[in-house]
Amino acid sequence: MAKPNGMRTPLSKKRHPQKDFFVADIMDASFKDDVASMEHPLFALKSGDRRVRKYQRGDATIEVQPGVKGLATIHDKDVWIYCISQLIEAMNRGRDEDISRTVHFTAYDFMKTTNRDVDGDSYRRFGEALERLRGTSIVTNIETAGRRERSGFGLVDAWRVIERDGDNRMVAVSVTLPDWLYRSVEAKQVLTLSPDYFRLRKPLDRRIYELGRKHCGAQASWRVTVATLHDKSGSTASVREFRRSLKALAESDELPDYRVTFDQDDDCVTFHRR
Repeated sequence: MAKPNGMRTPLSKKRHPQKDFFVADIMDASFKDDVASMEHPLFALKSGDRRVRKYQRGDATIEVQPGVKGLATIHDKDVWIYCISQLIEAMNRGRDEDISRTVHFTAYDFMKTTNRDVDGDSYRRFGEALERLRGTSIVTNIETAGRRERSGFGLVDAWRVIERDGDNRMVAVSVTLPDWLYRSVEAKQVLTLSPDYFRLRKPLDRRIYELGRKHCGAQASWRVTVATLHDKSGSTASVREFRRSLKALAESDELPDYRVTFDQDDDCVTFHRR
């Protein structure tokens, strides 16, 4: 998809503009992301990344260790966002029986909600995402729900898929979230995301949106240096390449919720709440 000036839009098309009756409930609910993973780069921005990554911001330390299938990516994080959104919606509606670390759903609902195609290849990639989430390990002392402890955990503790006889199509899915994340959800340390978040094509654009959402919040604007944003994003690109990507995102003016401006003289970026 291209804009009139030939620049490619950062947003993919809406693959499911017509909501299914049974999927409308979650699609109408607001999407939630946990604050800690929005602040810190737990997810890779490049598929196939197998490097151990270490970060430190203030007192917080993070080590991200890949599994045999590589690091979980920010597109894999959609599973986290979907599960968090389901739990917060259940809390808001007082459905205590639906609130636990293990979240049950159908792969079809997940695909529709996160703006994915519903085909065999998409189901295969979803299964691979679950494997990467289970295999990727985090060692950190990030505080959640008022508790700071050094701990190690997988991005999901466990997952289970029931497949249909005949075509092996996924029917039912269960994902058990790590206790570290579940504490954050119980404390409602979450922020609402734009539904168009799932339409952002590039991993870096998703990460930039997360950081803008986390730091701008209800403020009118948030200003940050390119160097700081590069560090917080977890990008493995050079600062020069990172800067070029930021300029392209600013010129497109299609980041959900925020208008991004680039100050070349000060090498800073400002997020303006729309």
